[in-house]
Amino acid sequence: MSSQTMILPPASLAMLGGGQLGRFFVAAAHELGYKVWVLDPDPNSPAGLIADRHLCAAYDDYAALDEIAAHCAAVSTEFENVPAATLAYLDKFIPVRPSATAVSVCQNRIAEKSFLRDNGLPHGEFIAVTSEADLEAANAGLFPGILKVARFGYDGKGQAIVQDRAEALAAFRAFKGEPCVLEQKLALDYEVSVILARDAHGRIACFPTAENQHTRGILDVSIVPARATACLADSAQEIAERIAAKLDYIGTLAVEFFVSRGRLYVNEMAPRPHNSGHYTIDACVTSQYEQQVRALCGLPLGEARAHSVAVMVNLLGELWYEGGHAQGHYREPDWARLHAIPNLKLHLYGKHHARPGRKMGHFTVVGDVLDTVLATALAARAAIGIGA
Repeated sequence: MSSQTMILPPASLAMLGGGQLGRFFVAAAHELGYKVWVLDPDPNSPAGLIADRHLCAAYDDYAALDEIAAHCAAVSTEFENVPAATLAYLDKFIPVRPSATAVSVCQNRIAEKSFLRDNGLPHGEFIAVTSEADLEAANAGLFPGILKVARFGYDGKGQAIVQDRAEALAAFRAFKGEPCVLEQKLALDYEVSVILARDAHGRIACFPTAENQHTRGILDVSIVPARATACLADSAQEIAERIAAKLDYIGTLAVEFFVSRGRLYVNEMAPRPHNSGHYTIDACVTSQYEQQVRALCGLPLGEARAHSVAVMVNLLGELWYEGGHAQGHYREPDWARLHAIPNLKLHLYGKHHARPGRKMGHFTVVGDVLDTVLATALAARAAIGIGA
C-alpha cells in the first residue's frame, strides 16, 4: 500500500462519541502518533478528558462539524446512535469510516433485521411493528417473543418479553407506539460474538470468537476462546465476514449471535468496537481499537491473533455502593483485591459518577489454560463484590 493513500501521524482524527470506547480509541491513536478531537455533549466525557480537543457540542451542531471538517483528516464513531445525517454531512469533506449507510443499517432494528433477511443471513423470525394492527396480524408462532424498540435500545433497555398478543400490545403502548420489532424468543444455549476489522480494500482480520454471559441484559463476562466447537466458532466468523462485505464496511465491527439448539442466529450488529472485545487490549497482538485507527487511516490491519486466553469481567456502577444499590453508602471499591492478582489487568474509564448499571470499567485475566483463567476471573469477580 502506498504511503500516499494513508493518513499518517501527526494528523488529527475525529471521534464522534466520548464514552469508554472512544477513550480507548483516543489512547490507541495517541500511541500511533495521531492527535484526536472528540465531539460529545457531555463535559465530563471519558474520551474528551484525554483528547487533544474536546468539542462539547451536540452531534448535529453544524458549527462543530465544520470545525472537524476543517481540521481533522478522517472521522469515526464509538456508538451507533450518532445521527446518520451527521456522518453523511462530514462525508462531503473528509473520510467517514464506517459509512453513514452502514451505520444507518445497524442503528435501526427494523433495517438491521431486514438486512439480515434480504441477504440470507441466519436470524430469528421477526416482524416490523409500526402500529397495533401489525401485532393484531402477527403470526401466533412469534409468541412468546421479545418486543424491542427500533432505535436507542441497548443493554436490555427498550425491550419486553411478551408471552402472547395481549402482552405485546400492552408493551407497544408502554413504548408509546415507537416503531419496534417483534422477534420470536429462541431457546438459548449461549451467546457468542465476533469482532473483526475490515479495510478499504476488503481485507478482513477476525478476532477469536468470544462467549458472552449477560446479567439483566448487560454483558457480565466474556470468555475467549468461546467454549464452542471449532466448527461453530469458525461459522460465526464466516457469517460476520459476510455481513462486513455486504455492508462494504470499513472499520471495526461487532456481530452478536444467539446459539439455539446448536445453530447460530445473528442477534445484532454494532458498527464500532464492542464491550465483548475489550479482551483484545490485553490478549491479542493488535487491539480492536488499534484496528479501528488503522482501518480509518488506511494503514495495513494488524494481526488479530490472541497470544493468551482471556476472561473479561464488566465493572458496573452498583459496585460503588454498599449493598449494590443507589440507596447504599457510596464508596470506592477495594481495588487492592484486584491488583493483588498478577495476571489481571484492570481498566477504569474515568467516568464522572457511578450509577447502577453504568459501565465504569472492566478487568481481564489472561493466561495459558482457559479453566484456570476462568476460575481466577470468577474468584476476582466475587472478591471485589460482584454478585455479593
